Amino acid sequence: MVKEYTAKDITVLEGLDGVRKRPSMYIGSIERPHHLVYEAIDNGIDEFLAGHAKKLNVIIHKDGSITVEDDGRGIPVDMHPQFKKSALELVMTKLHAGGKFDKKTYQVSGGLHGVGISVTNALSEWLKVEVMRDEKTYFQEYRKGIPINELKTNGISKATGTRITFFPDKEIFADINFDYETLNNRLKELAYLNKGIQIVFLDERDGRQSDYCFEGGIKSYVEDINKNKDPIHTALYFNKTSGDVDVEIAMQYNSGYNERVFSFVNSINTVEHGTHYTGFSTALMRAINNYAKKNNFDKIKLSSEDVKEGLTAIIYVKVPEPQFEGQTKTKLGNSDVKGIVDSIMYEKLSSYLEENPAVTKIILGKIANAAKAREAAMKARELTRRKSALESGSLPGKLADCQERDPAKAEVYLVEGDSAAGTAIGGRDRKTQAILPLWGKMLNVEKARIDKVFGNDKLQPIILALGAGIGEEFNIAKLRYHKVVIMSDADVDGHHVCTLLLTFFYRHMKELIEKGHVYIAMPPLYKITKGKIVKYVYDDREYNKIIEEIGRDGVNVQRYKGLGEMNADQLWETTLNPETRYMKKVRIEDAALADQMFSVLMGEEVEPRREFIMRYAKEAELDI
Repeated sequence: MVKEYTAKDITVLEGLDGVRKRPSMYIGSIERPHHLVYEAIDNGIDEFLAGHAKKLNVIIHKDGSITVEDDGRGIPVDMHPQFKKSALELVMTKLHAGGKFDKKTYQVSGGLHGVGISVTNALSEWLKVEVMRDEKTYFQEYRKGIPINELKTNGISKATGTRITFFPDKEIFADINFDYETLNNRLKELAYLNKGIQIVFLDERDGRQSDYCFEGGIKSYVEDINKNKDPIHTALYFNKTSGDVDVEIAMQYNSGYNERVFSFVNSINTVEHGTHYTGFSTALMRAINNYAKKNNFDKIKLSSEDVKEGLTAIIYVKVPEPQFEGQTKTKLGNSDVKGIVDSIMYEKLSSYLEENPAVTKIILGKIANAAKAREAAMKARELTRRKSALESGSLPGKLADCQERDPAKAEVYLVEGDSAAGTAIGGRDRKTQAILPLWGKMLNVEKARIDKVFGNDKLQPIILALGAGIGEEFNIAKLRYHKVVIMSDADVDGHHVCTLLLTFFYRHMKELIEKGHVYIAMPPLYKITKGKIVKYVYDDREYNKIIEEIGRDGVNVQRYKGLGEMNADQLWETTLNPETRYMKKVRIEDAALADQMFSVLMGEEVEPRREFIMRYAKEAELDI
């Protein structure tokens, strides 16, 4: 029987209770607390954009807390006439409270919704805020978003600014530890986007420190991204304001084959792009096409794909009233921004092409070669389609498919070597697990155009097995398995195969990673046996811990050099069984960082790769 639905059934979440109840609505992932830091940083960046701050300090303390400090005006502390509380307490405890809505205080801001720092407060075990203004220092402390004392004045200060120190709530986050590299990359990015700001980042846990200030702004950013990619000309930089929208664009072509265009709005990385990217793309195409026609370069019909091959660019717009899709702000929706960016980009690029014929000739030559390669790729694609149509069910012959036809319940293991694949086929669950053997040397797509990818006999079976296509034709809805698991030996050759596959997915099936469908299987390194004790061990740290616990006397240790050394039962128990296996989910924490990592690891330059490997050799895991 349905009970009566009355007023008493309505729950009202007071203050920040709603944030604590549904944190992912406000910050996206609750795996780690980095978004809390970004919200605190946004306030300092907004003060810089408004012309009131020059420096930002970020410190990770030994106890795991973090401080974000700016030298701006300081959050107001006077009593609010309506709520009878200090403005500081309102900003820290109320959603949609702040100085960013009427545009009198901030012309542009990243923390648009006014929920930023209050969400940081709500999801922290404790938070302390100090405000320096009016030649005084003010202080207030909170526990899980609730103030535990009234606003206090605790000293005299000639400086101005805001200092926020907080400790993430372990009831909310799976892991409350701050990752230095993740925060460091965001702070470096902000220093590029906000030329002239000084950002100092210190990790007291191990003494690491970074100090950033880039007077070259986004032009320097493009040069940094392209430093290991053989640029073919000096970077271009365009800047113009139209009405109250400011547009900055930096771009540079390199000898590679991949598009690397990153877009930002008010310091926010719009990873799904939006109207500013669309305006940039249409203007780029129009300017190149018009120049080609005027100067008899139009023998080959150019596509958007051609004009972006080997292009690295940053699009940065400052917009007073940006409209984003959701609080996590990954896509810009303002329709007027498309026309503004289009107009400015077309005007500036057209002038540059006319005034710099030597550079233009190099760029047009690069684009013409891309067009020829695209035509070759189209022919290869058609051959692939015809070939797959003749094959039974359009699936590769070596694929041991599963019985399950619901992609959400199906998984495919990409297994290096016929021997290991044979063991995996014997040990798998036939209902839900498919096995695709990989053999021979895998193509390094970082050094190959798309036409080489289509014609490659090592990649072709993967493309056919997954069923979603590649490149511009990739359609995630057609994916046949929602778990794509790379399973290779835990040695140098195995890691190389894994990196080649990840590079292929990142360059030609990026959405596969973005939507969380790619995993890396973690087969054990050791089998430890002592009496009735049998343990599979996945790294040396765990090995040493177990040996210490059970003692070294009479211990039998088997070191697995490869997957083929395990029998089918062992492989099922350790690597295939969903109840006991250990897998890493591949994530893209930051697109620009991931892009640079692949370029370093798989590119032509040896020295940057050597430096990268030496730097990370001792780290057990690396997210992309």
